[in-house]
Amino acid sequence: MSADIIHLLPDHIANQIAAGEVIQRPASVVKELVENAVDAGASSIQVNIKDAGKTLIQVIDDGKGMSETDARMAFERHATSKISTADDLFSLRTMGFRGEALASIAAVAQVELRTRLKGEELGTRLTIAGSTPEGVVPDACGEGSVFSVKNLFFNVPARRKFLKSNETEFRNIINEFERIALVNAQIGMSLYHNDAEIFNLPVSGLRQRIINIYGKNLNQKLLSLDAQSSLVTISGFVGKPDSAKKRGALQYFFVNGRYMKHPYFHKAIMQAYEQLIPAGDQPSYFVYFTLDPATIDVNIHPTKTEVKFENEQPIWQILMAATREALAKSSAIPAIDFDVKDAIDIPVYNPLRKEEPRSYKAPSVQVDTSYDPFEPTPSKRPEFDWTKLYEGFEDDRNAVQMELRSGVSAEPAEDNLPEEEARQDELFSGVSAPCYQYKGRYILTALKSGMAIVDQNRAHVRILFEQYLASIRQRQGVSQQVLFPEVVEFTTAEATVLPSLLEDLRFVGFDLSDLGNHTYEINGLPAGIERQDPASLVKDIVDHVVETGSEAKEKICESIALVLAKAAAIPSGKALSPEEMDHLIASLFSCSDSNLTPEGKTIISILSEEELDRRFK
Repeated sequence: MSADIIHLLPDHIANQIAAGEVIQRPASVVKELVENAVDAGASSIQVNIKDAGKTLIQVIDDGKGMSETDARMAFERHATSKISTADDLFSLRTMGFRGEALASIAAVAQVELRTRLKGEELGTRLTIAGSTPEGVVPDACGEGSVFSVKNLFFNVPARRKFLKSNETEFRNIINEFERIALVNAQIGMSLYHNDAEIFNLPVSGLRQRIINIYGKNLNQKLLSLDAQSSLVTISGFVGKPDSAKKRGALQYFFVNGRYMKHPYFHKAIMQAYEQLIPAGDQPSYFVYFTLDPATIDVNIHPTKTEVKFENEQPIWQILMAATREALAKSSAIPAIDFDVKDAIDIPVYNPLRKEEPRSYKAPSVQVDTSYDPFEPTPSKRPEFDWTKLYEGFEDDRNAVQMELRSGVSAEPAEDNLPEEEARQDELFSGVSAPCYQYKGRYILTALKSGMAIVDQNRAHVRILFEQYLASIRQRQGVSQQVLFPEVVEFTTAEATVLPSLLEDLRFVGFDLSDLGNHTYEINGLPAGIERQDPASLVKDIVDHVVETGSEAKEKICESIALVLAKAAAIPSGKALSPEEMDHLIASLFSCSDSNLTPEGKTIISILSEEELDRRFK
């Protein structure tokens, strides 16, 4: 009996394993097929999706098409028309290799390809499922290619089971589609989901393509970016400082027509905006780099979204300077400006004008020579009696000390307290303990074993978070109708999330009406946030759900409650009355978790009595 245990995997199993590196979700298939259509020289690309790509992904292009032999070879492993030697990897100007990912796609789906070369009378129809060819026949199709990928992961049920919800998967498809569309404005592109039109982007200029994707409101917020050097050419747009926001900023880098992520270059743009936007805000930008492909490496990441640059530091400096220049040209960087009414009237000197000589009198100082500071006369003594300031001072001080002692020593009876309140009372000395505010940010109150320092903003966030969350769960939020409804426009990615949020938004107090074309009217707001901008608030909620990728119902409810709580919470720096501080502390102690905010930030810092004693030794 042989002891050998190492053997070669069958091709269909090897292809399925390889597919895991390239095809992670339906969006990966869309990315590969659309990029191949771009490389094929298409002037029009149409993408049809059903059930977020789980049932069907179809990409139709009018590119150069393939012959029958090429159609067969495209689904073989390591088959490509883009490179011949290893050196070609370092001078790539294409998005992908024609057929690079097709073998992986065919290993985990049922694929049909219909393609015809330009000028040929007949094309080819090829079908393949699970890496197994099922037939190749002549076909009377149009010029170009039609890839239909059906039942993704049909033979790998474990992979299919771990796909996210349709909303999440389709949102990822939109992200991939937008990234390709943003850099290929010369190609008409359209996207359909379940036969509903999502995008219909005609051939246009770059700025118009951005507006067609993200809405006309963005047009007034973009500043042109342009810089040319021997190393790199940088073009694109950056957002005005007043359009920066906490979340949901549109931030895109492209190099030689390829989307990329680059935290180092992001820091260059953030430095250009330094002191122009509030801390924590993010500007939008669409930055396009064009440079010699030999100076970059796009193969350091399987999805090619991370790119290594040979001259990163000088390009960083060029990018930062170009962004600053764009901001300066638009007067986004503030300049010194004098008001006309504050201008100083300086007479114009005319040497030809003869004026009579003017005489100026020197200033005089009046001195009382009879005044002696060491022997003041009774008539010079101030009439106000300073001793009146101290009347009752000792009585007031004694009263305050008595109040402090009574507050610290006050201990409510525990016999009638619920278990949770009794637990809190073990630590805190009770609501009757006096509270003091420090610099409008912290509240100090007494403990049995020391002193508690409470961040008033974070404490209020925790209180409101639990209140809003309870309103959603109990479906009894209070809505206040607005006199003048406000209209808010969402991007396509945001609009795919909003339908799943409408019910919970209504429970918390929002009243939204769908006007069509990704536009909603805000007719009512939750009580307590009347001073907030309703459009920005709704956008923040949607952006928070998009960024966190929340899918579970409870997580979505928590996202809504958190954004509302942050918007309505007492800001740092606001002075509070003693009654307001007492109420805030009492409400905080009644929360399920009074120590941490929903984001895990510390609310209470406790100085023990032992630590206080050490500080005064």
